This record gives sequence, structure tokens and C-alpha cells, in this order.
Amino acid sequence: MKKILSLTFLFFTLFSFSQTKILSWNLENFGKSKSEADLKFITNKIVDFDIVAIQEVVAGYGGAQTVAKLAALLNEKGTKWDYSISEPTSSSSYKRERYAYIWKTKKVKLKGSPWLEKKYNLEIDREPFYATFEIDNKSFTLVNFHAITKTRQPETEIKYFKFLPEQYPHLNLIFLGDFNCPESHTVFYPLKKKGYDSILKGQKTTLKQKCRNNICLASEFDNIFYSTNRIKRYNSGVILFYKDFGTLQEARKISDHIPIWFEFSVN
Repeated sequence: MKKILSLTFLFFTLFSFSQTKILSWNLENFGKSKSEADLKFITNKIVDFDIVAIQEVVAGYGGAQTVAKLAALLNEKGTKWDYSISEPTSSSSYKRERYAYIWKTKKVKLKGSPWLEKKYNLEIDREPFYATFEIDNKSFTLVNFHAITKTRQPETEIKYFKFLPEQYPHLNLIFLGDFNCPESHTVFYPLKKKGYDSILKGQKTTLKQKCRNNICLASEFDNIFYSTNRIKRYNSGVILFYKDFGTLQEARKISDHIPIWFEFSVN
């Protein structure tokens, strides 16, 4: 009986370890404007995930330092975390930013050095930030992205994403971030034809200025796209962090976007 219980425990331990939970969050103007209390709040929301992808890190002084502070707070929770911050996006005449990844070192391993997209850096204002991670000798590459605003037509950038699976044929790409565009837009059709699917459908992810009739979310902007042939999906969702605050004005000091998350394993 003890042997059966031990084998059962080992099976579920290995099964759960092979699954990865990633979180993506546009942390609006993430830099020195975030207070210690803000960072502690964010820490408590992301601590249960294995990898965190952040968009809208301030390019100038304060952005990289605040990512380091967040990683330090996570390390205080008893698990070792590491992080990587991109250089400022190079081609942006609109708004230069950085991206960041933070991850649990005991759960996933970073392979090589993360990099900003080089081929389409002129066509894409804030070129995406790639990082390849390995778990149980299986790899996947996150493509962290923050599109130009809706008024500037983000589909004119996103249309280049259909070329990236062929540009990196040996990488298992997972696109994630703030697309400023709903997944139902025709610009995503080429990716879907290649076998990609989105974790969210019809889910709004940005905060209104004020809740009306208990409706607090405005637009379907944030999402994660994965290859259904290479990734097994277990669960996904959003975190309605604004419910921890009395007003949306208070919540928006953290961000005007809610975090989204995805639990999966690599086939």
C-alpha cells in the first residue's frame, strides 16, 4: 500500500512539475512611479507563477531598477527568482520602452540570452523581446510584445508576426503581451491557419476610468497565442486585481491592464 501511495505521489509530482504557469502583465509606466506598496501588491499577485512577462517597463532611469526591486521582493518569499530586462526598443519614434522576464530558477531554465527582434525592428515600433526557457528538457520561446495604440493601427505591426514561425523554425514560439487589438481581428488569421490559438476569447483586459453597472473592463487587448500542435493547454484566465481596491482610480496606480495567465506543458 505504501509503495502504491509513493508511486502515486511521484506521478503527480512529476506531472505537476512538467506544467508551466506563465503570467503576462502590462504594468503601465513600470518604473520609479511605483511605490513600495505597489510593488508588494504586485509581488503577491504574481508569486504563484513560474514565469512573468512584463510590458511597458520605463526605458529611462527607474525602469530596470524597479524590475530588480520586484525580483528582490519575490526572492523574499522563499523561492529563488532571476530576471532579464531588454534594452530599450530601438525603432520607436513613438515611445521607447523595455520588456522584462522574471522566472523561478528551480522550475524553468533560461537557455541562451534573450534578444529583441532584429529583422522587423523598423516595421514594428516596439520590437518584441524573445526568451527561450527549458523545462524537463523541452523548450519554448516567449515573444513578449507591446503594440502601438489602437488609434495608430496595431494591425500594421502584428501582420509581420505571421513570418516569425518560419524565421525561427526550430523554436516553439508563444506570443504574449498587449496587442492593443482583439484576437478576433483578421490580422491574427494567418497565425491561426498555422495552428495557433489564443488563450482568451471575448475577454476584456483593460480598465475603464470608472465602473458602470458593475462593468469595469473596457477592451480585449491582452492575450497569449500558442501552437496547438506543440503545446498542451491545461488552464488559463485573468486576475481581476482591481477588486482589491475601492475605486478604479486606486487600482489604476498599479496598472490600466489586468494580468493574464496560461498553464501548459510542451508536447
